[in-house]
Amino acid sequence: MLIRNKLKGRSLIGVAAAFAGAAVLALPAAVAAKEWKTVTIALEGAYEPWNLTNPDGSLAGFEPELAKDVCARAKIECKLIAQDWDGMIAALNAGKFDVIMDALSITPERMEAIAFSVPYAATPAGFAALKTGPLAKLAGTDTTVKLGTDLAEQKKAMEALRTALKGKTIGIQAATVYGKFIYDNFGDVATVREYKTSAEHDLDLVAGRIDVAFDDATYFNSAFSKPDNADLAFTGPEIAGQIWGEGEGLGLRKSDADLKAILDPAIKAALADGTVKKLSEKWLKVDVSP
Repeated sequence: MLIRNKLKGRSLIGVAAAFAGAAVLALPAAVAAKEWKTVTIALEGAYEPWNLTNPDGSLAGFEPELAKDVCARAKIECKLIAQDWDGMIAALNAGKFDVIMDALSITPERMEAIAFSVPYAATPAGFAALKTGPLAKLAGTDTTVKLGTDLAEQKKAMEALRTALKGKTIGIQAATVYGKFIYDNFGDVATVREYKTSAEHDLDLVAGRIDVAFDDATYFNSAFSKPDNADLAFTGPEIAGQIWGEGEGLGLRKSDADLKAILDPAIKAALADGTVKKLSEKWLKVDVSP
Protein backbone atom coordinates (compact mmCIF):
# COMPACT_ATOMS: atom_id res chain seq x y z
CA MET A 1 0.00 0.00 0.00
CA LEU A 2 -2.60 6.74 -5.30
CA ILE A 3 -3.47 9.70 -11.48
CA ARG A 4 -5.49 17.21 -19.37
CA ASN A 5 -5.27 19.95 -23.80
CA LYS A 6 -5.08 23.70 -23.13
CA LEU A 7 -2.13 26.05 -22.82
CA LYS A 8 -2.32 27.25 -19.23
CA GLY A 9 -1.45 30.80 -18.36
CA ARG A 10 1.53 31.43 -20.60
CA SER A 11 1.74 33.89 -23.47
CA LEU A 12 5.05 35.45 -24.51
CA ILE A 13 4.89 38.00 -27.33
CA GLY A 14 7.91 39.62 -28.85
CA VAL A 15 7.68 42.06 -31.77
CA ALA A 16 10.60 43.39 -33.78
CA ALA A 17 10.57 45.52 -36.90
CA ALA A 18 13.45 46.33 -39.21
CA PHE A 19 13.56 49.78 -40.73
CA ALA A 20 15.62 51.47 -43.41
CA GLY A 21 19.19 52.07 -42.37
CA ALA A 22 19.12 48.83 -40.29
CA ALA A 23 17.15 50.54 -37.50
CA VAL A 24 15.45 47.96 -35.25
CA LEU A 25 12.52 48.52 -32.95
CA ALA A 26 11.91 45.81 -30.29
CA LEU A 27 8.87 45.78 -28.07
CA PRO A 28 9.29 44.25 -24.58
CA ALA A 29 7.88 40.80 -23.89
CA ALA A 30 4.63 40.57 -21.97
CA VAL A 31 3.41 37.68 -19.92
CA ALA A 32 -0.30 37.28 -19.28
CA ALA A 33 -1.27 35.05 -16.37
CA LYS A 34 -4.26 32.80 -16.91
CA GLU A 35 -7.40 33.61 -14.99
CA TRP A 36 -8.19 30.20 -13.51
CA LYS A 37 -11.93 29.72 -13.28
CA THR A 38 -12.26 25.99 -13.98
CA VAL A 39 -9.75 23.29 -13.03
CA THR A 40 -9.88 19.58 -13.90
CA ILE A 41 -8.55 17.31 -11.17
CA ALA A 42 -7.66 13.67 -11.91
CA LEU A 43 -8.02 10.96 -9.29
CA GLU A 44 -7.68 7.22 -9.69
CA GLY A 45 -11.14 6.57 -8.29
CA ALA A 46 -9.90 3.17 -7.10
CA TYR A 47 -7.62 3.91 -4.13
CA GLU A 48 -10.05 3.65 -1.25
CA PRO A 49 -10.35 5.43 1.14
CA TRP A 50 -8.31 8.22 -0.47
CA ASN A 51 -10.60 8.17 -3.50
CA LEU A 52 -13.21 5.74 -4.81
CA THR A 53 -15.92 5.50 -7.41
CA ASN A 54 -19.55 5.20 -6.29
CA PRO A 55 -22.01 2.93 -8.15
CA ASP A 56 -23.44 6.02 -9.86
CA GLY A 57 -19.99 6.96 -11.20
CA SER A 58 -19.38 9.86 -8.80
CA LEU A 59 -16.12 10.14 -6.88
CA ALA A 60 -15.95 9.98 -3.09
CA GLY A 61 -13.35 9.64 -0.37
CA PHE A 62 -10.87 11.78 1.52
CA GLU A 63 -9.39 13.51 -1.52
CA PRO A 64 -12.64 14.32 -3.40
CA GLU A 65 -14.05 15.93 -0.25
CA LEU A 66 -10.83 17.82 0.40
CA ALA A 67 -10.70 18.93 -3.25
CA LYS A 68 -14.17 20.45 -2.97
CA ASP A 69 -13.16 22.33 0.16
CA VAL A 70 -9.87 23.59 -1.32
CA CYS A 71 -11.54 24.67 -4.57
CA ALA A 72 -14.22 26.58 -2.68
CA ARG A 73 -11.55 28.42 -0.69
CA ALA A 74 -9.64 29.17 -3.91
CA LYS A 75 -12.86 30.39 -5.55
CA ILE A 76 -12.46 28.12 -8.57
CA GLU A 77 -14.78 25.53 -10.07
CA CYS A 78 -13.25 22.06 -9.98
CA LYS A 79 -14.21 19.08 -12.12
CA LEU A 80 -13.15 15.70 -10.72
CA ILE A 81 -12.44 12.88 -13.19
CA ALA A 82 -11.20 9.30 -12.81
CA GLN A 83 -8.01 8.30 -14.63
CA ASP A 84 -5.77 5.24 -14.61
CA TRP A 85 -2.84 5.67 -12.23
CA ASP A 86 -0.31 4.36 -14.73
CA GLY A 87 0.80 7.25 -16.94
CA MET A 88 -0.90 9.96 -14.89
CA ILE A 89 2.13 12.27 -14.78
CA ALA A 90 2.64 12.00 -18.54
CA ALA A 91 -1.06 12.75 -19.08
CA LEU A 92 -0.81 15.83 -16.82
CA ASN A 93 2.11 17.21 -18.81
CA ALA A 94 0.27 16.43 -22.05
CA GLY A 95 -2.53 18.74 -20.90
CA LYS A 96 -5.26 16.12 -20.47
CA PHE A 97 -6.13 17.58 -17.06
CA ASP A 98 -4.77 20.26 -14.72
CA VAL A 99 -4.08 18.59 -11.37
CA ILE A 100 -3.27 15.11 -10.02
CA MET A 101 -4.79 14.33 -6.62
CA ASP A 102 -4.10 10.68 -5.88
CA ALA A 103 -2.00 10.22 -2.72
CA LEU A 104 0.91 11.45 -4.84
CA SER A 105 4.10 11.51 -2.77
CA ILE A 106 6.37 14.51 -3.27
CA THR A 107 9.77 13.11 -4.25
CA PRO A 108 12.89 14.59 -5.90
CA GLU A 109 12.43 12.26 -8.88
CA ARG A 110 8.87 13.42 -9.52
CA MET A 111 9.85 17.04 -8.98
CA GLU A 112 12.06 16.74 -12.03
CA ALA A 113 8.95 16.19 -14.15
CA ILE A 114 6.19 18.17 -12.39
CA ALA A 115 5.57 20.75 -9.69
CA PHE A 116 3.74 20.15 -6.42
CA SER A 117 1.50 22.06 -4.08
CA VAL A 118 2.36 22.19 -0.41
CA PRO A 119 1.68 18.75 1.14
CA TYR A 120 -1.79 18.05 2.50
CA ALA A 121 -0.98 14.63 4.02
CA ALA A 122 1.90 12.47 5.22
CA THR A 123 1.44 8.73 5.79
CA PRO A 124 3.53 5.62 6.52
CA ALA A 125 3.51 2.39 4.49
CA GLY A 126 3.76 -1.28 5.40
CA PHE A 127 3.58 -4.94 4.47
CA ALA A 128 0.47 -7.10 4.55
CA ALA A 129 0.29 -10.89 4.73
CA LEU A 130 -2.14 -13.67 5.56
CA LYS A 131 -2.91 -13.71 9.28
CA THR A 132 -2.32 -17.46 9.48
CA GLY A 133 0.51 -17.59 6.94
CA PRO A 134 4.21 -18.20 7.57
CA LEU A 135 5.01 -14.49 7.18
CA ALA A 136 2.53 -13.23 9.76
CA LYS A 137 4.18 -11.27 12.58
CA LEU A 138 7.48 -10.55 10.85
CA ALA A 139 10.19 -8.84 12.89
CA GLY A 140 9.11 -5.35 13.88
CA THR A 141 5.35 -5.96 13.71
CA ASP A 142 3.43 -3.24 15.61
CA THR A 143 6.42 -0.86 15.52
CA THR A 144 7.34 2.07 13.25
CA VAL A 145 10.71 2.55 11.58
CA LYS A 146 11.63 6.00 10.26
CA LEU A 147 13.95 5.90 7.28
CA GLY A 148 15.87 8.54 5.38
CA THR A 149 17.02 8.48 1.77
CA ASP A 150 20.39 6.78 2.28
CA LEU A 151 20.13 3.34 0.66
CA ALA A 152 22.85 1.73 2.78
CA GLU A 153 21.05 2.79 5.97
CA GLN A 154 17.74 1.52 4.58
CA LYS A 155 19.16 -1.93 3.84
CA LYS A 156 20.73 -2.12 7.28
CA ALA A 157 17.38 -1.29 8.90
CA MET A 158 15.63 -3.84 6.66
CA GLU A 159 18.18 -6.62 7.26
CA ALA A 160 15.82 -8.89 9.22
CA LEU A 161 13.04 -8.41 6.66
CA ARG A 162 15.42 -9.04 3.76
CA THR A 163 16.30 -12.39 5.33
CA ALA A 164 12.65 -13.28 5.97
CA LEU A 165 11.56 -12.32 2.43
CA LYS A 166 14.43 -14.01 0.58
CA GLY A 167 12.96 -16.07 -2.25
CA LYS A 168 9.45 -14.70 -1.62
CA THR A 169 7.16 -12.70 -3.92
CA ILE A 170 6.21 -9.12 -3.02
CA GLY A 171 3.23 -7.40 -4.66
CA ILE A 172 3.17 -3.63 -5.28
CA GLN A 173 1.11 -1.19 -7.31
CA ALA A 174 3.07 -0.13 -10.38
CA ALA A 175 4.59 3.35 -10.73
CA THR A 176 4.36 4.26 -7.05
CA VAL A 177 6.99 5.60 -4.67
CA TYR A 178 6.66 2.30 -2.82
CA GLY A 179 7.92 0.40 -5.84
CA LYS A 180 11.30 2.11 -5.70
CA PHE A 181 11.64 1.26 -2.02
CA ILE A 182 10.84 -2.41 -2.62
CA TYR A 183 13.14 -2.74 -5.64
CA ASP A 184 15.99 -0.93 -3.86
CA ASN A 185 15.76 -2.96 -0.67
CA PHE A 186 14.34 -6.32 -1.72
CA GLY A 187 14.72 -6.59 -5.48
CA ASP A 188 17.97 -8.56 -5.11
CA VAL A 189 16.50 -11.15 -2.72
CA ALA A 190 12.83 -11.43 -3.68
CA THR A 191 10.59 -11.45 -6.75
CA VAL A 192 8.63 -8.22 -7.22
CA ARG A 193 5.26 -8.42 -8.97
CA GLU A 194 3.59 -5.21 -10.14
CA TYR A 195 -0.16 -4.57 -10.36
CA LYS A 196 -2.21 -1.89 -12.06
CA THR A 197 -4.25 -1.28 -8.89
CA SER A 198 -3.72 -2.01 -5.20
CA ALA A 199 -6.92 -4.06 -5.08
CA GLU A 200 -5.33 -6.50 -7.53
CA HIS A 201 -2.39 -7.28 -5.26
CA ASP A 202 -4.87 -7.86 -2.43
CA LEU A 203 -6.66 -10.48 -4.54
CA ASP A 204 -3.43 -12.33 -5.26
CA LEU A 205 -2.33 -12.11 -1.64
CA VAL A 206 -5.58 -13.69 -0.41
CA ALA A 207 -5.28 -16.38 -3.11
CA GLY A 208 -1.69 -17.18 -2.13
CA ARG A 209 -0.19 -16.15 -5.47
CA ILE A 210 2.13 -13.69 -3.69
CA ASP A 211 3.60 -13.84 -0.19
CA VAL A 212 3.26 -10.21 0.95
CA ALA A 213 2.05 -6.89 -0.45
CA PHE A 214 3.42 -3.43 0.29
CA ASP A 215 1.34 -0.25 0.22
CA ASP A 216 0.18 2.85 2.08
CA ALA A 217 -0.84 2.02 5.64
CA THR A 218 -4.09 3.97 5.41
CA TYR A 219 -5.00 2.07 2.25
CA PHE A 220 -4.49 -1.26 4.04
CA ASN A 221 -6.50 -0.10 7.05
CA SER A 222 -9.45 0.30 4.71
CA ALA A 223 -8.74 -2.82 2.66
CA PHE A 224 -8.60 -5.05 5.76
CA SER A 225 -12.15 -4.04 6.67
CA LYS A 226 -13.59 -5.65 3.53
CA PRO A 227 -14.96 -9.20 3.87
CA ASP A 228 -12.78 -10.50 1.03
CA ASN A 229 -9.66 -9.31 2.88
CA ALA A 230 -10.61 -10.49 6.37
CA ASP A 231 -7.66 -12.90 6.44
CA LEU A 232 -5.09 -10.14 5.84
CA ALA A 233 -3.18 -8.07 8.41
CA PHE A 234 -0.08 -5.95 8.77
CA THR A 235 3.23 -7.72 9.23
CA GLY A 236 6.61 -6.19 9.95
CA PRO A 237 7.09 -2.53 10.89
CA GLU A 238 5.37 0.49 9.41
CA ILE A 239 7.84 2.49 7.33
CA ALA A 240 7.75 6.26 7.82
CA GLY A 241 10.06 9.24 7.48
CA GLN A 242 11.78 11.25 4.77
CA ILE A 243 12.02 8.19 2.53
CA TRP A 244 8.53 9.14 1.29
CA GLY A 245 9.47 12.78 0.77
CA GLU A 246 7.58 15.73 2.24
CA GLY A 247 4.24 13.98 2.09
CA GLU A 248 1.41 13.85 -0.46
CA GLY A 249 0.59 16.91 -2.54
CA LEU A 250 -1.24 18.02 -5.65
CA GLY A 251 0.68 17.35 -8.87
CA LEU A 252 0.85 20.36 -11.22
CA ARG A 253 2.55 21.27 -14.47
CA LYS A 254 5.71 23.30 -13.88
CA SER A 255 4.36 25.97 -16.20
CA ASP A 256 1.33 26.54 -13.95
CA ALA A 257 2.96 28.47 -11.14
CA ASP A 258 -0.08 30.76 -11.09
CA LEU A 259 -2.35 27.81 -10.27
CA LYS A 260 0.00 26.70 -7.48
CA ALA A 261 -0.19 30.24 -6.09
CA ILE A 262 -3.97 29.86 -5.88
CA LEU A 263 -4.08 26.35 -4.41
CA ASP A 264 -1.28 26.55 -1.83
CA PRO A 265 -2.99 29.15 0.40
CA ALA A 266 -6.24 27.17 0.23
CA ILE A 267 -4.50 23.96 1.37
CA LYS A 268 -2.70 25.81 4.16
CA ALA A 269 -6.03 27.26 5.34
CA ALA A 270 -7.63 23.78 5.34
CA LEU A 271 -4.74 22.51 7.45
CA ALA A 272 -4.84 25.48 9.82
CA ASP A 273 -8.54 25.27 10.65
CA GLY A 274 -8.57 21.49 11.12
CA THR A 275 -10.46 20.58 7.95
CA VAL A 276 -7.75 18.17 6.79
CA LYS A 277 -7.68 16.57 10.23
CA LYS A 278 -11.46 16.15 10.28
CA LEU A 279 -11.70 14.69 6.77
CA SER A 280 -8.74 12.35 7.23
CA GLU A 281 -10.11 11.03 10.51
CA LYS A 282 -13.47 10.49 8.79
CA TRP A 283 -12.06 8.57 5.83
CA LEU A 284 -8.61 7.32 6.87
CA LYS A 285 -9.35 6.83 10.58
CA VAL A 286 -6.21 8.76 11.51
CA ASP A 287 -4.98 12.35 11.30
CA VAL A 288 -2.58 12.52 8.35
CA SER A 289 -1.93 16.27 8.55
CA PRO A 290 1.74 16.82 7.62
